[in-house]
Amino acid sequence: MRVLIADDSALIREGLRLVLEDNDHEVAGTAATGTELMVRALELRPDLIISDIRMPPSHTDEGLRAAQEIRREWPEAPIVLLSQYVVVGYATELIESGERSTGYLLKDRVFDISAFLESIERVAAGGVAIDPDVVGQVIASRRRTPLDELTPREREVLELMGEGLTNAGISQRLFISGGAVEKHTQRLFAKLGLSEDASVHRRVTAVLTLLGR
Repeated sequence: MRVLIADDSALIREGLRLVLEDNDHEVAGTAATGTELMVRALELRPDLIISDIRMPPSHTDEGLRAAQEIRREWPEAPIVLLSQYVVVGYATELIESGERSTGYLLKDRVFDISAFLESIERVAAGGVAIDPDVVGQVIASRRRTPLDELTPREREVLELMGEGLTNAGISQRLFISGGAVEKHTQRLFAKLGLSEDASVHRRVTAVLTLLGR
């Protein structure tokens, strides 16, 4: 398998080279910037591109953007992106793209050489390889809603709002003072992002949030 490695760290590039060559893969070329990556990828058309997401000059998402540009010219380009840590936005973008021959792995995964090789070979063969930690964080981010931030008592207060109870009615039902109900109400409004706005009925909006609408 002919591989193009892109990373601004010479140490990382050399480490990947050693891992690949020790396992009978050929390093066809290297790149240290996003621009260089695009040029080399389209020139060499390797069997696999392995690139860091954060590349010069801004060290933000140049690797990802370079990969997208490569795909515009070469849609079937097999690309594995490496990241120091999970960026849910990048992961979601890749997962939802539905593109085959795509991988997103944490750099720590390289130390598990057999798993790393299995992942990159899968991508080179047209498959998808997403780091388990990446998948876990994407799922967690999708499942969490502002309702998850409510305490059990705040949740009770909101549910009783949904039944149409006033603060006085909630106070009687929960055997707490009216002042306590007001504090719970204000806190749950804040957690749900409901500021005092004459154009919004906060109680109604909060209940609609509870109902998932």
